[in-house]
Amino acid sequence: MLEIERDPKRMRAWVLAAQAAGRRVGFVPTMGSLHAGHASLVDCAAHECDDVAVSIFVNPTQFGPHEDFERYPRSLDADCRLMEAHGVGKVFAPEASVIYPPGDATRIVVCGPARRFEGEVRPGHFEGVATVVCRLFLSVPADVAYFGAKDWQQTLVVKRMVCDLGLPIDLVVCPTLREPDGLAMSSRNAYLSPEERARALALFESLTRAEQLWLAGDAASGIEQAMRDVLTARGITVDYAAVVDPLTLEPLSLKDPHGPKEKAVALVAGRVGATRLIDNRELPPR
Repeated sequence: MLEIERDPKRMRAWVLAAQAAGRRVGFVPTMGSLHAGHASLVDCAAHECDDVAVSIFVNPTQFGPHEDFERYPRSLDADCRLMEAHGVGKVFAPEASVIYPPGDATRIVVCGPARRFEGEVRPGHFEGVATVVCRLFLSVPADVAYFGAKDWQQTLVVKRMVCDLGLPIDLVVCPTLREPDGLAMSSRNAYLSPEERARALALFESLTRAEQLWLAGDAASGIEQAMRDVLTARGITVDYAAVVDPLTLEPLSLKDPHGPKEKAVALVAGRVGATRLIDNRELPPR
């Protein structure tokens, strides 16, 4: 039966007791408003681990002053029902005052893969992400943590932090789960009106076009312009549309004007009405 834990010390004790008993613990950190994409992470964790813990915490430090922290969907009861149906044993749902106690003055500064794209559009975002993920890893010292590939840049930032700080946890990145028409599952999809939902499919269409042109041998610059064209044709305000190195997020090698023969990743972010969405697609070797 699922239990909700709000105290970090008791949460940590639960994990350590399971590990002392020889059990492998998986952890899925979330901000709640859970959907089938989150459930797929839990299913992967349940397949590979003996026990699974999920955190539900809407992290204030990764939202900018004019972003959607206050209206971000919160549905703890429904989230817990979904998690229990997928075999989760423990949900860690701390209060903000526990994660950020009175007078807190410590943040994790990140660079490298955090520097571009979301790091430029949302200053301070990845500092907030890195800080809360590190804090969650201390409260839930699992053997392995599971993240979704939809937040591609975030997974790179967390991997870099884990490596640089020597945190004793493995990371698994699971494929993006999509709606039947291709739209990436996201908690923010709930903001979309029916008309906006139809237009949002342009993100998926732009990535599909990027892969077609990539495999045809087009240069990255041309692919990026084609992605922007798909998005703007559907009335989406483009934050970025890029084809870059999948590990560093830096521009592709200029030695070959068409880019390297190894993998790349196409990244896209834009606003559909008042809702900001991101997506990506890993591009295969060519």
